[in-house]
Amino acid sequence: MPIPILRSNRNSKKELDRFLSGAKEDLSSATAKILPILEAVRTRGDKALIEYTEKFDGILLNSVTIDPHSIQTNLNPNIKEAFLRAKSNIESFHEAQKRESWSRTIDGNRLGVKYTPIPSLSVYAPGGKALYPSSVLMGVIPAKIAGVKNIQLITPPQKDGLPEILVWLCQILEVNRIVTVGGAQGIAAAAYGTESIPKSEFIVGPGNAYVAAAKSYLAGQGIIGIDSPAGPSEVCIIADSSANPKWIACDMLSQAEHGEDSSAILLTTEENFAKKVSEELEKAFVERPKRLAMKQNSIYKNSAILVFPSLEDCIWFSNELAPEHLEIQTKENESVFSKIEHAGSVFIGPYSPVAMGDYISGTNHILPTARGSRIYSSLGVDTFLKRVTFQEVTKESLVTLYPFVKLMSELEGLDEEHGTSVKVRTEESL
Repeated sequence: MPIPILRSNRNSKKELDRFLSGAKEDLSSATAKILPILEAVRTRGDKALIEYTEKFDGILLNSVTIDPHSIQTNLNPNIKEAFLRAKSNIESFHEAQKRESWSRTIDGNRLGVKYTPIPSLSVYAPGGKALYPSSVLMGVIPAKIAGVKNIQLITPPQKDGLPEILVWLCQILEVNRIVTVGGAQGIAAAAYGTESIPKSEFIVGPGNAYVAAAKSYLAGQGIIGIDSPAGPSEVCIIADSSANPKWIACDMLSQAEHGEDSSAILLTTEENFAKKVSEELEKAFVERPKRLAMKQNSIYKNSAILVFPSLEDCIWFSNELAPEHLEIQTKENESVFSKIEHAGSVFIGPYSPVAMGDYISGTNHILPTARGSRIYSSLGVDTFLKRVTFQEVTKESLVTLYPFVKLMSELEGLDEEHGTSVKVRTEESL
Protein backbone atom coordinates (compact mmCIF):
# COMPACT_ATOMS: atom_id res chain seq x y z
CA MET A 1 0.00 0.00 0.00
CA PRO A 2 1.96 3.08 -1.19
CA ILE A 3 1.64 6.52 0.34
CA PRO A 4 -0.95 8.64 -1.52
CA ILE A 5 0.54 10.77 -4.33
CA LEU A 6 -1.98 13.49 -5.16
CA ARG A 7 -1.91 15.97 -8.02
CA SER A 8 -2.97 19.26 -6.50
CA ASN A 9 -3.41 22.94 -7.26
CA ARG A 10 -4.77 25.99 -5.49
CA ASN A 11 -8.30 25.06 -6.51
CA SER A 12 -8.13 21.56 -4.98
CA LYS A 13 -10.10 22.81 -1.99
CA LYS A 14 -11.78 19.57 -0.93
CA GLU A 15 -8.57 17.60 -1.26
CA LEU A 16 -6.40 20.13 0.58
CA ASP A 17 -8.89 20.94 3.34
CA ARG A 18 -8.18 17.50 4.82
CA PHE A 19 -4.68 18.71 5.68
CA LEU A 20 -5.63 22.30 6.49
CA SER A 21 -8.24 21.29 9.05
CA GLY A 22 -5.36 20.88 11.50
CA ALA A 23 -4.87 17.77 13.60
CA LYS A 24 -5.98 19.36 16.83
CA GLU A 25 -6.40 16.88 19.63
CA ASP A 26 -9.97 16.60 20.90
CA LEU A 27 -9.57 17.19 24.63
CA SER A 28 -13.26 17.32 25.55
CA SER A 29 -13.37 13.79 26.98
CA ALA A 30 -10.08 14.25 28.85
CA THR A 31 -11.21 17.63 30.21
CA ALA A 32 -14.35 16.13 31.74
CA LYS A 33 -12.22 13.54 33.52
CA ILE A 34 -9.58 15.90 34.85
CA LEU A 35 -11.88 18.57 36.32
CA PRO A 36 -12.52 16.64 39.58
CA ILE A 37 -8.78 16.04 39.87
CA LEU A 38 -7.98 19.74 39.51
CA GLU A 39 -10.55 20.66 42.15
CA ALA A 40 -9.30 18.00 44.56
CA VAL A 41 -5.72 19.23 44.30
CA ARG A 42 -6.83 22.85 44.65
CA THR A 43 -8.75 22.14 47.85
CA ARG A 44 -6.82 19.25 49.41
CA GLY A 45 -3.27 19.85 48.24
CA ASP A 46 -0.58 17.27 49.04
CA LYS A 47 -3.08 14.75 50.40
CA ALA A 48 -4.90 14.61 47.04
CA LEU A 49 -1.58 14.30 45.19
CA ILE A 50 -0.53 11.31 47.31
CA GLU A 51 -3.91 9.61 46.78
CA TYR A 52 -3.92 10.12 43.00
CA THR A 53 -0.31 8.97 42.67
CA GLU A 54 -1.12 5.74 44.48
CA LYS A 55 -4.25 5.28 42.36
CA PHE A 56 -2.74 6.01 38.93
CA ASP A 57 0.94 5.08 39.38
CA GLY A 58 0.73 2.42 42.10
CA ILE A 59 3.27 4.29 44.22
CA LEU A 60 2.75 5.56 47.78
CA LEU A 61 4.78 8.74 48.17
CA ASN A 62 6.37 9.85 51.43
CA SER A 63 7.03 13.29 49.92
CA VAL A 64 5.89 14.97 46.71
CA THR A 65 9.13 16.91 46.18
CA ILE A 66 12.81 16.00 45.92
CA ASP A 67 15.95 18.14 45.98
CA PRO A 68 17.80 16.98 42.83
CA HIS A 69 21.16 17.50 44.55
CA SER A 70 20.19 14.97 47.22
CA ILE A 71 20.42 12.13 44.67
CA GLN A 72 23.75 10.74 43.53
CA THR A 73 24.03 10.09 39.78
CA ASN A 74 26.44 7.92 37.85
CA LEU A 75 25.47 8.60 34.26
CA ASN A 76 27.34 7.19 31.26
CA PRO A 77 30.05 9.75 30.31
CA ASN A 78 29.09 9.52 26.62
CA ILE A 79 25.50 10.47 27.43
CA LYS A 80 26.77 13.36 29.55
CA GLU A 81 28.94 14.58 26.69
CA ALA A 82 26.02 14.51 24.24
CA PHE A 83 23.70 16.47 26.54
CA LEU A 84 26.40 18.94 27.53
CA ARG A 85 27.06 19.66 23.84
CA ALA A 86 23.34 20.16 23.28
CA LYS A 87 23.14 22.38 26.38
CA SER A 88 25.97 24.57 25.09
CA ASN A 89 24.39 24.99 21.65
CA ILE A 90 20.93 25.70 23.06
CA GLU A 91 22.38 28.27 25.45
CA SER A 92 24.31 30.02 22.66
CA PHE A 93 21.22 30.25 20.45
CA HIS A 94 18.99 31.56 23.22
CA GLU A 95 21.56 33.99 24.65
CA ALA A 96 21.23 35.86 21.35
CA GLN A 97 17.52 36.37 22.12
CA LYS A 98 18.10 38.46 25.24
CA ARG A 99 16.17 41.72 25.40
CA GLU A 100 17.43 45.08 26.61
CA SER A 101 15.10 47.61 28.19
CA TRP A 102 14.94 50.90 26.24
CA SER A 103 13.55 54.40 26.29
CA ARG A 104 13.23 57.29 23.84
CA THR A 105 11.89 60.83 23.78
CA ILE A 106 8.53 61.22 22.04
CA ASP A 107 6.81 64.62 21.93
CA GLY A 108 9.02 65.81 24.77
CA ASN A 109 8.35 62.85 27.09
CA ARG A 110 10.47 59.82 28.07
CA LEU A 111 8.71 56.61 27.03
CA GLY A 112 10.04 53.09 27.04
CA VAL A 113 9.85 49.39 27.74
CA LYS A 114 11.27 47.55 30.72
CA TYR A 115 11.61 43.77 30.35
CA THR A 116 10.97 41.66 33.44
CA PRO A 117 10.98 37.86 33.72
CA ILE A 118 8.03 35.84 34.96
CA PRO A 119 8.77 34.77 38.54
CA SER A 120 8.32 31.00 38.30
CA LEU A 121 8.10 28.08 35.87
CA SER A 122 7.23 24.39 35.91
CA VAL A 123 8.60 22.12 33.18
CA TYR A 124 6.62 18.91 32.68
CA ALA A 125 8.58 15.79 31.72
CA PRO A 126 6.66 12.59 30.95
CA GLY A 127 7.91 9.29 32.36
CA GLY A 128 8.11 5.70 31.16
CA LYS A 129 8.30 5.09 27.41
CA ALA A 130 7.54 8.76 26.68
CA LEU A 131 10.73 10.00 28.33
CA TYR A 132 12.00 13.12 26.54
CA PRO A 133 14.95 14.51 28.53
CA SER A 134 15.84 16.82 25.63
CA SER A 135 12.61 18.72 26.39
CA VAL A 136 13.99 19.58 29.83
CA LEU A 137 16.88 21.42 28.15
CA MET A 138 14.45 23.17 25.80
CA GLY A 139 12.16 24.32 28.60
CA VAL A 140 14.65 25.30 31.30
CA ILE A 141 17.46 26.99 29.35
CA PRO A 142 15.51 29.90 27.77
CA ALA A 143 13.76 30.51 31.08
CA LYS A 144 17.10 30.71 32.91
CA ILE A 145 18.44 33.13 30.30
CA ALA A 146 15.30 35.26 30.66
CA GLY A 147 15.96 35.48 34.40
CA VAL A 148 13.27 33.18 35.83
CA LYS A 149 14.36 32.48 39.41
CA ASN A 150 12.17 29.59 40.54
CA ILE A 151 12.05 26.56 38.21
CA GLN A 152 10.74 23.12 39.08
CA LEU A 153 10.46 19.88 37.13
CA ILE A 154 7.13 18.02 37.25
CA THR A 155 7.46 14.32 36.44
CA PRO A 156 5.63 11.13 37.46
CA PRO A 157 7.40 8.88 39.96
CA GLN A 158 8.86 5.56 38.81
CA LYS A 159 8.87 2.33 40.82
CA ASP A 160 12.59 1.95 40.13
CA GLY A 161 13.33 5.56 41.04
CA LEU A 162 13.48 8.67 38.91
CA PRO A 163 15.32 8.39 35.57
CA GLU A 164 18.95 9.24 36.24
CA ILE A 165 19.15 11.47 33.17
CA LEU A 166 16.34 13.71 34.49
CA VAL A 167 17.98 14.05 37.91
CA TRP A 168 21.37 14.87 36.38
CA LEU A 169 19.84 17.47 34.05
CA CYS A 170 18.11 19.12 37.00
CA GLN A 171 21.47 19.25 38.76
CA ILE A 172 23.43 20.85 35.93
CA LEU A 173 20.57 23.22 35.05
CA GLU A 174 20.14 24.21 38.70
CA VAL A 175 16.46 23.37 38.83
CA ASN A 176 15.09 24.23 42.28
CA ARG A 177 13.14 21.03 42.91
CA ILE A 178 11.64 17.93 41.33
CA VAL A 179 7.93 17.38 41.90
CA THR A 180 7.32 13.63 41.72
CA VAL A 181 3.70 13.81 40.59
CA GLY A 182 2.54 13.26 37.02
CA GLY A 183 -0.58 13.68 34.95
CA ALA A 184 -3.29 16.26 35.48
CA GLN A 185 -2.64 16.21 39.22
CA GLY A 186 0.96 17.32 38.64
CA ILE A 187 -0.20 20.19 36.45
CA ALA A 188 -2.79 21.18 39.08
CA ALA A 189 -0.13 21.17 41.81
CA ALA A 190 2.05 23.53 39.78
CA ALA A 191 -0.86 25.79 38.87
CA TYR A 192 -2.47 26.11 42.31
CA GLY A 193 0.45 25.35 44.60
CA THR A 194 0.19 23.06 47.64
CA GLU A 195 1.70 22.86 51.12
CA SER A 196 4.95 21.50 49.61
CA ILE A 197 4.89 22.80 46.05
CA PRO A 198 5.16 26.50 45.16
CA LYS A 199 2.72 27.81 42.59
CA SER A 200 4.16 28.42 39.12
CA GLU A 201 3.06 31.22 36.85
CA PHE A 202 3.89 29.27 33.69
CA ILE A 203 3.99 25.59 32.63
CA VAL A 204 5.67 24.11 29.54
CA GLY A 205 6.45 20.63 28.27
CA PRO A 206 4.81 17.69 26.49
CA GLY A 207 2.40 15.21 28.04
CA ASN A 208 -0.54 12.92 27.36
CA ALA A 209 -4.10 14.05 26.67
CA TYR A 210 -4.83 14.56 30.39
CA VAL A 211 -1.75 16.76 30.82
CA ALA A 212 -2.69 18.74 27.69
CA ALA A 213 -6.30 19.09 28.87
CA ALA A 214 -5.20 20.32 32.30
CA LYS A 215 -2.81 22.87 30.83
CA SER A 216 -5.38 24.17 28.34
CA TYR A 217 -8.18 24.37 30.90
CA LEU A 218 -6.11 26.16 33.53
CA ALA A 219 -4.70 28.56 30.95
CA GLY A 220 -8.23 29.29 29.77
CA GLN A 221 -9.17 30.14 33.36
CA GLY A 222 -6.29 32.60 33.54
CA ILE A 223 -4.58 30.60 36.30
CA ILE A 224 -1.37 29.79 34.41
CA GLY A 225 0.45 30.64 31.21
CA ILE A 226 1.39 27.81 28.87
CA ASP A 227 3.36 27.22 25.69
CA SER A 228 1.20 26.98 22.55
CA PRO A 229 -1.50 24.27 22.64
CA ALA A 230 0.11 21.03 21.50
CA GLY A 231 -1.11 18.49 18.96
CA PRO A 232 0.48 15.61 17.06
CA SER A 233 3.96 16.15 15.63
CA GLU A 234 4.17 17.16 11.96
CA VAL A 235 6.60 17.93 9.18
CA CYS A 236 6.15 19.56 5.79
CA ILE A 237 8.92 19.16 3.21
CA ILE A 238 9.34 21.26 0.07
CA ALA A 239 11.67 19.35 -2.25
CA ASP A 240 12.58 18.89 -5.89
CA SER A 241 14.67 16.34 -7.78
CA SER A 242 17.90 17.85 -6.43
CA ALA A 243 17.02 16.22 -3.09
CA ASN A 244 17.87 12.65 -2.13
CA PRO A 245 14.62 10.59 -2.15
CA LYS A 246 15.97 8.24 0.53
CA TRP A 247 16.79 11.15 2.84
CA ILE A 248 13.35 12.66 2.30
CA ALA A 249 11.71 9.33 3.16
CA CYS A 250 13.81 9.12 6.33
CA ASP A 251 12.74 12.60 7.36
CA MET A 252 9.07 11.74 6.84
CA LEU A 253 9.44 8.59 8.91
CA SER A 254 11.20 10.45 11.71
CA GLN A 255 7.91 12.27 12.31
CA ALA A 256 5.85 9.11 11.87
CA GLU A 257 7.96 7.59 14.66
CA HIS A 258 6.36 10.02 17.15
CA GLY A 259 2.95 8.37 16.85
CA GLU A 260 0.31 7.16 14.46
CA ASP A 261 -1.45 10.54 14.62
CA SER A 262 1.69 12.35 13.37
CA SER A 263 1.82 13.62 9.80
CA ALA A 264 4.46 14.07 7.11
CA ILE A 265 3.61 15.96 3.92
CA LEU A 266 5.93 16.28 0.94
CA LEU A 267 5.31 19.13 -1.51
CA THR A 268 6.97 18.83 -4.90
CA THR A 269 6.47 19.70 -8.56
CA GLU A 270 7.89 16.45 -9.95
CA GLU A 271 5.84 13.26 -10.08
CA ASN A 272 8.82 11.01 -10.84
CA PHE A 273 10.58 12.32 -7.74
CA ALA A 274 7.39 11.73 -5.75
CA LYS A 275 7.31 8.10 -6.87
CA LYS A 276 10.95 7.62 -5.85
CA VAL A 277 10.21 8.91 -2.35
CA SER A 278 7.19 6.60 -2.13
CA GLU A 279 9.38 3.65 -3.10
CA GLU A 280 11.95 4.59 -0.47
CA LEU A 281 9.23 4.67 2.18
CA GLU A 282 8.18 1.13 1.26
CA LYS A 283 11.80 -0.06 1.43
CA ALA A 284 12.21 1.52 4.84
CA PHE A 285 9.21 -0.34 6.22
CA VAL A 286 10.95 -3.60 5.30
CA GLU A 287 14.44 -2.58 6.41
CA ARG A 288 13.48 -0.84 9.68
CA PRO A 289 10.42 -2.61 11.12
CA LYS A 290 10.64 -1.14 14.64
CA ARG A 291 7.31 0.54 15.49
CA LEU A 292 6.15 -0.56 12.05
CA ALA A 293 2.39 -0.40 12.64
CA MET A 294 2.69 3.07 14.17
CA LYS A 295 4.78 4.41 11.28
CA GLN A 296 2.53 2.87 8.64
CA ASN A 297 -0.62 4.31 10.23
CA SER A 298 0.97 7.76 10.28
CA ILE A 299 2.18 7.55 6.68
CA TYR A 300 -0.88 5.91 5.13
CA LYS A 301 -3.60 7.74 7.09
CA ASN A 302 -2.26 11.20 7.91
CA SER A 303 0.49 11.84 5.38
CA ALA A 304 0.73 12.43 1.66
CA ILE A 305 2.88 13.52 -1.26
CA LEU A 306 1.30 16.48 -3.04
CA VAL A 307 2.43 17.32 -6.57
CA PHE A 308 1.81 20.98 -7.41
CA PRO A 309 2.20 22.77 -10.77
CA SER A 310 4.95 25.11 -9.52
CA LEU A 311 7.32 25.78 -6.64
CA GLU A 312 5.31 28.94 -5.89
CA ASP A 313 2.26 26.73 -5.33
CA CYS A 314 4.26 24.55 -2.93
CA ILE A 315 5.29 27.65 -0.98
CA TRP A 316 1.69 28.89 -0.96
CA PHE A 317 0.41 25.62 0.48
CA SER A 318 3.18 25.44 3.07
CA ASN A 319 2.20 28.90 4.31
CA GLU A 320 -1.44 27.81 4.44
CA LEU A 321 -0.43 24.69 6.37
CA ALA A 322 1.79 26.64 8.81
CA PRO A 323 3.62 23.45 9.83
CA GLU A 324 5.40 22.72 13.09
CA HIS A 325 8.54 21.70 11.17
CA LEU A 326 9.35 22.78 7.61
CA GLU A 327 12.21 21.34 5.58
CA ILE A 328 13.39 23.00 2.37
CA GLN A 329 15.48 20.87 0.01
CA THR A 330 15.47 22.47 -3.45
CA LYS A 331 17.82 24.09 -5.95
CA GLU A 332 16.58 27.47 -4.67
CA ASN A 333 16.62 27.09 -0.88
CA GLU A 334 17.17 30.72 0.07
CA SER A 335 14.62 31.98 -2.44
CA VAL A 336 12.04 29.55 -1.06
CA PHE A 337 12.89 30.43 2.55
CA SER A 338 12.51 34.16 1.86
CA LYS A 339 8.85 33.54 0.98
CA ILE A 340 8.01 31.45 4.06
CA GLU A 341 5.70 33.31 6.44
CA HIS A 342 4.38 30.65 8.80
CA ALA A 343 6.35 27.74 10.30
CA GLY A 344 7.39 26.69 13.77
CA SER A 345 11.00 25.98 12.79
CA VAL A 346 12.59 25.78 9.34
CA PHE A 347 15.35 23.35 8.29
CA ILE A 348 17.20 24.53 5.20
CA GLY A 349 19.24 22.31 2.90
CA PRO A 350 19.96 18.60 2.57
CA TYR A 351 21.97 18.31 5.80
CA SER A 352 19.31 19.80 8.08
CA PRO A 353 16.92 17.03 9.16
CA VAL A 354 14.40 17.87 11.88
CA ALA A 355 16.23 15.53 14.27
CA MET A 356 19.10 18.03 14.45
CA GLY A 357 16.76 20.67 15.88
CA ASP A 358 15.13 18.08 18.10
CA TYR A 359 18.37 17.42 19.91
CA ILE A 360 21.56 19.30 19.23
CA SER A 361 21.70 22.25 16.81
CA GLY A 362 20.49 24.78 19.38
CA THR A 363 17.04 25.93 18.23
CA ASN A 364 14.08 25.08 20.45
CA HIS A 365 11.99 22.01 19.68
CA ILE A 366 8.93 23.12 21.68
CA LEU A 367 6.92 24.40 18.72
CA PRO A 368 3.34 25.26 17.74
CA THR A 369 1.42 22.50 15.96
CA ALA A 370 -1.89 22.18 14.10
CA ARG A 371 -1.35 25.42 12.11
CA GLY A 372 -0.54 27.22 15.34
CA SER A 373 2.53 28.91 13.82
CA ARG A 374 0.17 31.41 12.19
CA ILE A 375 -0.11 33.08 15.61
CA TYR A 376 2.42 31.36 17.90
CA SER A 377 6.22 31.15 17.84
CA SER A 378 8.68 28.56 19.09
CA LEU A 379 9.49 28.57 22.78
CA GLY A 380 12.23 31.07 23.48
CA VAL A 381 13.52 33.73 25.85
CA ASP A 382 10.60 36.03 24.90
CA THR A 383 8.19 33.39 26.21
CA PHE A 384 9.35 34.12 29.74
CA LEU A 385 9.65 37.90 29.52
CA LYS A 386 6.98 40.53 30.16
CA ARG A 387 7.04 44.02 28.64
CA VAL A 388 6.39 46.78 31.15
CA THR A 389 5.81 50.07 29.35
CA PHE A 390 6.57 53.34 31.11
CA GLN A 391 6.37 57.07 30.54
CA GLU A 392 7.70 60.15 32.26
CA VAL A 393 5.79 63.22 31.06
CA THR A 394 7.24 66.72 31.41
CA LYS A 395 5.12 69.65 32.54
CA GLU A 396 5.84 71.46 29.27
CA SER A 397 4.56 68.52 27.23
CA LEU A 398 1.54 68.10 29.47
CA VAL A 399 0.57 71.75 28.91
CA THR A 400 1.10 71.44 25.16
CA LEU A 401 -0.90 68.22 24.82
CA TYR A 402 -3.74 69.06 27.23
CA PRO A 403 -6.01 70.65 24.55
CA PHE A 404 -5.89 67.36 22.62
CA VAL A 405 -6.60 65.32 25.76
CA LYS A 406 -9.53 67.67 26.50
CA LEU A 407 -11.09 67.10 23.08
CA MET A 408 -10.55 63.34 23.13
CA SER A 409 -11.86 62.88 26.69
CA GLU A 410 -14.96 64.98 25.89
CA LEU A 411 -15.60 62.84 22.81
CA GLU A 412 -15.53 59.70 24.95
CA GLY A 413 -17.59 61.25 27.75
CA LEU A 414 -14.74 60.98 30.24
CA ASP A 415 -13.74 64.62 30.47
CA GLU A 416 -14.94 65.16 34.04
CA GLU A 417 -12.16 63.09 35.60
CA HIS A 418 -9.82 62.04 32.78
CA GLY A 419 -9.63 65.57 31.43
CA THR A 420 -9.51 67.14 34.86
CA SER A 421 -6.58 64.95 35.96
CA VAL A 422 -4.53 66.63 33.23
CA LYS A 423 -6.07 70.09 33.52
CA VAL A 424 -5.24 70.56 37.23
CA ARG A 425 -1.60 69.96 36.45
CA THR A 426 -1.60 72.77 33.89
CA GLU A 427 -3.03 75.18 36.48
CA GLU A 428 -1.07 74.26 39.59
CA SER A 429 2.57 73.56 40.40
CA LEU A 430 4.09 71.25 42.97
